[in-house]
Amino acid sequence: MNDVQSLRDLRQLSPQEMRRLIRAGQYTSDTTGLAMGYIQGNLAILPEKHALDFATFCQRNPKPCPLIAVSEAGSAALPTLAHDFDLRTDVSKYRVFRNGEVVEETTDISDHWQDDFVAFVLGCSYSFEEALVSAGLPLRHLELGREVPAYVTSIATTKSGPFEGGMVCSMRPFKPADAIRAVEVTSRFPLTHGSPVHFGDPQAIGIEDIMKPKYGDPPVIEEGEVPVFWACGITPQVVMANARPEICITHKAAHMLITDLPSKGSAEALPKLTKA
Repeated sequence: MNDVQSLRDLRQLSPQEMRRLIRAGQYTSDTTGLAMGYIQGNLAILPEKHALDFATFCQRNPKPCPLIAVSEAGSAALPTLAHDFDLRTDVSKYRVFRNGEVVEETTDISDHWQDDFVAFVLGCSYSFEEALVSAGLPLRHLELGREVPAYVTSIATTKSGPFEGGMVCSMRPFKPADAIRAVEVTSRFPLTHGSPVHFGDPQAIGIEDIMKPKYGDPPVIEEGEVPVFWACGITPQVVMANARPEICITHKAAHMLITDLPSKGSAEALPKLTKA
């Protein structure tokens, strides 16, 4: 976390206040535990010629890629998610890919912006974490101030055009009875990945060492707990690397796009925020 404010103070800020800090370059760290009660999103930006294939990929893979917004070509606004959003500056850290390789991580993509860019925003599991905590299911990564661990798995996605690859999953450990409750709670949030895709043996989904996540921080798993895996919106970063478009831009893992939409009843909230 930055030293702009204490973590406790940051957690009191509204989505609009957090975006103002991010836009000013005063906050560049992860958004874990921030803007609780509001939808956070994964970001993928592509040239328009790839947009239909990627939109179809999202439609075919709704668990890892629950689509909540698509921008107009060339527009940096997201009027259905926030009235004042700027795609070029309002994410705390971006990753720029060229031909499938990460060439830069930055807090401002204005110099990379193209008139044919189309942005896709996908739901994020951070958005159901308040509901888990409210249900009496504490989340250790929040308690410890860490990023949630995520892994590239052997769970196959359904191909669309050049986009294909293994599903990325985030993991939170629970005792078995709490894991069942977590399934019940998160099943109410289909736009933010919904219920888990797996729990128990990580090797069954191709994870050789659960202590070595591809993204985020290593987990702390206590005796008697089982790992519970949710589909993750980092999945597009895997399929982008495989597809190798000439350019694409995503968020850095855990540095999410913060919206003005409440996560409670998120499915009903989407139509309510209209264009300014």
